[in-house]
Amino acid sequence: MTANALSTLASLTVLETDGCADYRLLDSGNGRKLERFGGIVVDRPEPQALWRRHLDPRHWEDAYAVYTGLDDEEAGKWRREKSIPDGWPITIEGVTMIARLGGFLHLGLFPEQLPHWQWMLQKIVGLRSDLGTERPRVLNLFGYTGAASLLAARAGAEVVHVDASKKSVAWARECQTASGLNDAPIRWIVEDARKFVAREVRRGRTYHVILVDPPKFGRGPAGEVWELFEHAPLLLNDCAALLAPKSSLVLTSYAIRASALSLGQLLAESLEGRSGSFEVGELAIREHEGTRRVPTSLFARWSSTHAA
Repeated sequence: MTANALSTLASLTVLETDGCADYRLLDSGNGRKLERFGGIVVDRPEPQALWRRHLDPRHWEDAYAVYTGLDDEEAGKWRREKSIPDGWPITIEGVTMIARLGGFLHLGLFPEQLPHWQWMLQKIVGLRSDLGTERPRVLNLFGYTGAASLLAARAGAEVVHVDASKKSVAWARECQTASGLNDAPIRWIVEDARKFVAREVRRGRTYHVILVDPPKFGRGPAGEVWELFEHAPLLLNDCAALLAPKSSLVLTSYAIRASALSLGQLLAESLEGRSGSFEVGELAIREHEGTRRVPTSLFARWSSTHAA
């Protein structure tokens, strides 16, 4: 790790967003958050919302659905208070995502990632100018329902989307159709991310933007086990080998036991010897028409010195 990287990591950044027209954080507090996805308002656990709620209780009582039980995503369930369609459209940055109440507390979209998506789009625009007729290549690992993949493809990139869940990839392709991007150059791959990346390294492939958003724990389609603290270092080393001369990489983690500083130091170590700029910190959602921010995840991101 260079002295410059160490100096950068001494300063942590908060990237915040208040969402978009189709998503708002309406209120938070007492371990919960009240959100609007399109026209559907939901009440979900948020352990980091330690403060008091601002809105009158009637706003919370009007929620269409409440996620009940423990705050671990596999322990609770949705309680529907009003009729909700199986899926409904959410427009963000020009693409259409299909939100739905699944078996876990997530709805298929992580709006706090919006600053990363906008950053990625800026990189793609610059790369398109530099590369001429060649398309920028984007690798989206642990890509879930594909918001970043669709945004990148819409901006003119060639995208490889990797996720171990066949169901998530099917959901992403549903969003692709809803976004009118069926002809976009996206490869949808159901595979263990570590296996895929290692194979790409052997093939000598390179990418201009790599997005890495791993879970704390997961399983691949063949039963492969993913443990963030055990497997992230090797995965990041392989990702570093896939970076083109002009490139950028984003690493996000929702692991509570991790810290932004540890993520940044891991990424800096993986990219040792490559000149570039680092940014490390937290993502947060700001309450609509308010100033309070709910921290959601940690991040570290890097761009080569010559990246757009």
